Amino acid sequence: MESAALVKQYNKFLMWKVPLAYIAGVRIKTIENSKCIVGVKFKWLNQNPFNSIYFAVLSMAAELSTGVLVLKKTQDTKKSVSTLVISHQGDFLKKAKGRITFVCDNVEELDKAIQKMIDTNEAVTVKVNTCGYNEENQMVASYSFLWSLKIR
Repeated sequence: MESAALVKQYNKFLMWKVPLAYIAGVRIKTIENSKCIVGVKFKWLNQNPFNSIYFAVLSMAAELSTGVLVLKKTQDTKKSVSTLVISHQGDFLKKAKGRITFVCDNVEELDKAIQKMIDTNEAVTVKVNTCGYNEENQMVASYSFLWSLKIR
């Protein structure tokens, strides 16, 4: 499926299955085999009392950037795979103002984990990292999500 069509399909999925993220302004920008880019723009609805984006909104955008890659790569296997976040860690480096873009592009470990799951037919866990950047390309946040993957 063409990238633009895939982005549209996933954003529609987001609107219906994760409406709070959609309402907060979280949007998928790019989906490729090697990366996923998700953006969110500071606005009144997603602000905190410190005049920046509320951490939970940043967490939704960060998780989505890893989750879309996990879903795409597990769907590409043509197997029914159960996916679940089992833990996460977030670090905030700067105030999140303006447009924040999360880039998840460390897919090598994810690919290895999926292959191991297929080869062994056992559940695997994999840490998937993502970083959020402001409009000046300064890192404002970094996250790690531990995903559990299991063939149903």
